[in-house]
Amino acid sequence: MHRIRVESGSPYERLYGFSRGLRRGSRVEVAGTAPIPAEGDSIAPTAYDQMLRCGEIVTRALEQLGSSVDEVVRTRMYITDSADADEVGRAHGELFGPARPVATMVVVTGLLDPAWKVELEVEAVAES
Repeated sequence: MHRIRVESGSPYERLYGFSRGLRRGSRVEVAGTAPIPAEGDSIAPTAYDQMLRCGEIVTRALEQLGSSVDEVVRTRMYITDSADADEVGRAHGELFGPARPVATMVVVTGLLDPAWKVELEVEAVAES
């Protein structure tokens, strides 16, 4: 069974040797995804907006791998401040609500860039 990989353009993918997303058979995995802004944009100031940006990047990777947010079965959210839990959870509900995947939210002491408030990791399936 071969692997299909996609990249998002993050400088860390090549530098650290990983793929944004990978599909093997019907299994689809999307790596921890930070709220890296589109070229020319600045990082979103709120945890809610950062989570939505993570969701945009993840959604694109899922689609490139033949899956979608409707096929997400697990999410992991890493947040740097427990006070942001409701904002991140609200954004998660908007992104993945219909799928209602199993989800974990963990408070961590920090992420790679101190401006990041959230990082998102996703597992999904692709039926075709």
